[in-house]
Amino acid sequence: MPELRRDPIIGRWVIISTERSRRPGGAPSPRETQGSVPCPFCAGNEDKTPAEIMAFAPKGRPANAPGWWVRVVPNKYPALQIEGDLHRTGEDLFDKMDGLGAHEVIIETEDHSRRLEDLDESRVRDVLWAYRDRILDLKKDPRFEYILVFKNNGSAAGASLAHAHSQLIATPMVPIRVKQELRGAEEYFEQKGRCIYCDILRAETEKKERIVEMNEDFVVLAPFASRFPFETWILPRHHGSDYASLSEEKYLSLARILKSVLGRMNGVLDNPAYNFVIHSEPLKSHGVAHYHWHIELMPKIVHTAGFEWGAGFYINPTPPEQAALYLREAKP
Repeated sequence: MPELRRDPIIGRWVIISTERSRRPGGAPSPRETQGSVPCPFCAGNEDKTPAEIMAFAPKGRPANAPGWWVRVVPNKYPALQIEGDLHRTGEDLFDKMDGLGAHEVIIETEDHSRRLEDLDESRVRDVLWAYRDRILDLKKDPRFEYILVFKNNGSAAGASLAHAHSQLIATPMVPIRVKQELRGAEEYFEQKGRCIYCDILRAETEKKERIVEMNEDFVVLAPFASRFPFETWILPRHHGSDYASLSEEKYLSLARILKSVLGRMNGVLDNPAYNFVIHSEPLKSHGVAHYHWHIELMPKIVHTAGFEWGAGFYINPTPPEQAALYLREAKP
């Protein structure tokens, strides 16, 4: 029988319906194919992107030249523009402002054939460190309220280029999805004096039914009210609300567990397209007792349809307990 499950953070309800799935995870995503057009993210094609913002490369390398292993550039087709001011205006009851923000691309490797999870742990750490560097730099701009780091892997997940990359967008307001999490976590804290994410971690690590794996610093779990089959979260084991405040050693630990869970997911789901997002505190917060930064990883193996869009419910054909079991038993 299907179940209705309530997300304890924002109160969203999810339908867990095993009858809608013929096998765990549904049909795998089609494998990506490479086009014949030269890839602008490959080493040697630096002139095909906007001028780089930063790069990890040997000392003495000229800017916008080969030799790098992580490179950050402005998005050539940005969702928001960094120049200008907000210019808030109103028209009748409708508010609007200029599309101010920053939109950057983090090119994760110079090698077109390698995915993030194929890289050595130290190279994955460098990608995670690049996120940190860009967050700290953009945080200096008082116009910005939030920075969302995200990765679209595969065309089904919204990637327009196959070369391994992720993105960040800085916005002049806190996105509604993050506001909902913050509000739900704050209400729980006001009632109980504890972080709801910390309580979830305590409950899940004790029961272990939805745990995929753990290391000394991070826990990977399938959330109780998973919206999508094999939705997976990575949370720090110790309370922290700011992704950019981690020590360098913690980024290596995070790289290790991110690489592992992506490997498990590829084995179980046959290299699916996926998205991940990093949810952290707003830029003008300075350590939030009720919020816990985390990564949400979502393989694209089902489609959101009319009921989900119309009702705000998600229908998930794979119970998180089953998804966690498959991932836990898979090889990284």
